[in-house]
This record gives sequence, C-alpha cells and structure tokens, in this order.
Amino acid sequence: MGIVAGLDSSSDSTRIVVCDTDTGAVLRHGYASHPPSAADGDPQAWLMSLGEAAGGGLLEGVQAIGVSAQQQGLITLDAGGVLVRPALLGNDKRVQASAADLTDALGGRAAWAEAVGTVPQAGQAVAKLRWLARNEPESAARVAALFQPHDWLVWQLLGRPLRRTTDRGDASGTGFWSAATGAWRPDLVELALGRQATLPDVLGPAEAAGHTPEGLLISAGTGETMAAAFGLGVGLGDAVISLGASGSVFSVHHSALADTTGTITSFADATGMHLPVVHTLNAVRVLRGTAELLGTDLAGLSDLAMHSSPGSYGLVLLPYLEGERTPQLPHTAGTLTGLRRESMKPEHLARAAFEGMLCGLTDALDVLRGRGVEVRRVFLLGAAAELPAVQAIAPSLFGTQVVVPQPADYAALGAARQAAWALGVQQGVLSPQQPPLWPSVAGHAFDPGEDLAVGQAVRQQYTTVREQTHPGAFQAAG
Repeated sequence: MGIVAGLDSSSDSTRIVVCDTDTGAVLRHGYASHPPSAADGDPQAWLMSLGEAAGGGLLEGVQAIGVSAQQQGLITLDAGGVLVRPALLGNDKRVQASAADLTDALGGRAAWAEAVGTVPQAGQAVAKLRWLARNEPESAARVAALFQPHDWLVWQLLGRPLRRTTDRGDASGTGFWSAATGAWRPDLVELALGRQATLPDVLGPAEAAGHTPEGLLISAGTGETMAAAFGLGVGLGDAVISLGASGSVFSVHHSALADTTGTITSFADATGMHLPVVHTLNAVRVLRGTAELLGTDLAGLSDLAMHSSPGSYGLVLLPYLEGERTPQLPHTAGTLTGLRRESMKPEHLARAAFEGMLCGLTDALDVLRGRGVEVRRVFLLGAAAELPAVQAIAPSLFGTQVVVPQPADYAALGAARQAAWALGVQQGVLSPQQPPLWPSVAGHAFDPGEDLAVGQAVRQQYTTVREQTHPGAFQAAG
C-alpha cells in the first residue's frame, strides 16, 4: 500500500513515526518538545512543534497521516475561526468546583450517567465550559465553536476547512457526547456555557477527515488513550494498566458502561468498541515516597522488596497518600498496619509499598470486572513496569498474565495504524470493519503460575485491612 505517519501531540512534546502500511514497521522517527505550560496551553506552539518534528524530509513519501493528541483540552473559536483564548488543558484544577456545580445542575450523578455515561470531572470539556461562563463571561460570549487538541490539529493540517471533525474516542471525553447513543448532547453544552456552540462532526474509525492542500489523506485522529490502545493492539479480554505518579486502568469492552458513582469513565475507542477507564490517584508516587523514606531510589526499593516475602511479614500499606479516587476517599491518608518487631525492616516496608500500590490497582481492575468486563491479560505500561518487584508481584495479584511491552511511541503508532486503515479503505483494499493486522507488540509476558494462591492470600490480607479502616468504601462503586 505505501507509507503513513502517526503523530502524537502530548502535553510536553510531539512524536512522529513513519510506518510501512503493510507491516507496521517503523521507518523513521521525529521529535520536538513543547514549551512548558500551566493551566493554559498555546495551540499555535503545538503546531510549531509539529513542524519541527516533521523537519528534515521526515514525511517524504507519506500518503496519509493520523493524529493523536492530549485529551480533555478545550479549544474555543469565535465565529471567524479565531482562538478566543488559550486552550484549557486536562490538568486544570481550577475547574473542580465547576464539575461539582454541573453535577447538581442536571439533577445529580444518576442523571449524568444516564445522559452521557459519566459524571462531570474537572478534566472534561463540559466542566471547562462552565468555568469559562462563570469566570470569563466576556470570552464565553465570543465562543462559537468547540474543539479538542486533536480536532484542532487535524483542522489546521487540512487548511482550516468549513467542515470540522472529531472522532468518537475524543468526543467521549467531553462530557457532552454519549458513548452509548453515539450522539452529541447540545443541551449539556448550553447547560454549561449558557448558550449553544457548533460541535464537530463525529467520524467513524476508518473515515478520513479529508485531504491536505498537498493531497495527503488525514484520518479521523483520536485521543492519546485510544491511540495507545490501538497501537498496542489490545482487544476484548485485554486490560491496560498505566503506572504514572497516579494510575489508570482501562479495558476493551463491547458496550458503554454507565456509572452513577463516577468511578468509571466511559470512553469510546478507536475501533468501534469501548474503553471503560478507572483512575487511581496513587501509583508510582507511593514507591517514590517509600524510596525517599528508606534513602534509596526505585531500583534500590525493588531490590529491597525482593529480599522480603509475599505478605511483607504482615505489613499492609493502604497507599492513599494523596487521598484516593478508587475507592472515593478524597480526604483520607495512607495507612500502615501490621507493625511488629520482626516486620520493622526496610525490605518488608519496601515490599509492602509494592503490594499496596498493586493491590490498589487491582481494586480498580476489579471495578471493571464487577461490571462484566473480561480480563484475560494485562498490559503494564510505564517505567516502573520494568522493575523486577513489579514483574514478580503483579501477575499473582492481578490473577492473570501480565505483559510488559517494549518501550515505544504507542500513541503515535496507533495514529499511524489509523492512517493506514483510512488509506486502505480509500484504496479499496481494507474493510471499514477490519483495521490493518499489524504484528503484535514485542514484550515480556509473566504468568501467575504456582504463585496465584499466594497472591490471592496477599490480596485478602490487604482487603481485610482496607475494609477495617474504610468500611464500605466500595459498596457504591461501579
């Protein structure tokens, strides 16, 4: 078929991969950083970074481009297509009160779950619209059209056409599009902003957004989470756990999951399926805090933990150092129990930190399992996934095979795969229902094996302490 490119415009950089359409083999790479930003971002800077990353003839011979970008940013345009203000980004904590305000305005959590499958959260565009209306009314009065980062970049690449597009993946993160019905809810835009605004057309997974003035096909594009899942090649039965300072757990599912508690965020994916996501506030920050306490680094903490044994000699760490979102305990703190003379050793505390972090993520995984999501395999992402202690402990706690993929730009790869799909459909060699079958990602697989029973005993020890400390914390979850 030819050559395609996938570009990922994340919160801090632009990464581009150029791939063979038939094999998915990466032929060339490009990279450029973004200028640092706080709550607001400059979309023009993202465009300049894209140009820098694509320099040196990187896109020579490319026939199609897919775009992935940071999620839950809000870009507002006036009637002439000019930016009203800098972009409001996904990590904007100013918006938290507006999210709670909106929850009440529609009649509570259940009303939102029925409307769009999720309860308003600070990251979502709907909460940012409410914040804008309340705090910058002059700007809000100028808003005529709404974009997210990937939508805006696609529009720019196409030469700013009259038609504006998005995809179902990014649309599902706005708070005013229903993954269950596949339709916008303009009434929720009006509820948040106080007036209507033009929303982009939602494209199907294999549809093209259009062609650049030079004739390059631009695919629908999507958000980073959806692009990374597509790049990894996850399908039904697969879950992905991302180990950052905080954690996220998502899985491919055949339908949208409405959740009145707000524990599950019901995203759509880049293939026509769904990606229910559960977040935790505490993941690698638990390991870093423990490492600092013990005067070591993450590698040293892992070495210490491997000198302990399952159950950490009775030490149990509830890892809620920043409060917690799953379960919903926003004002709590971490808890360390089981202190005895024989357990008060660095290696046991180190192991308790790993077990506590991974048990917290297992709680999140079980929220999905409790809603009928099948999990036969877990992909574990992030630098901490390479630690021997994580690889030794995770399979028996998760109760399934764990795959640690080799490091790669999976969001950019997913965007490239989407471009190859749209190009193949246009050329008549691929079906809109079947994406290109690129090879599985390389990585290392770890099975629970004979450790499964031991892991479940550790899990039970943790669950008992959690229930004693925070009784009923999960009764309303899911």
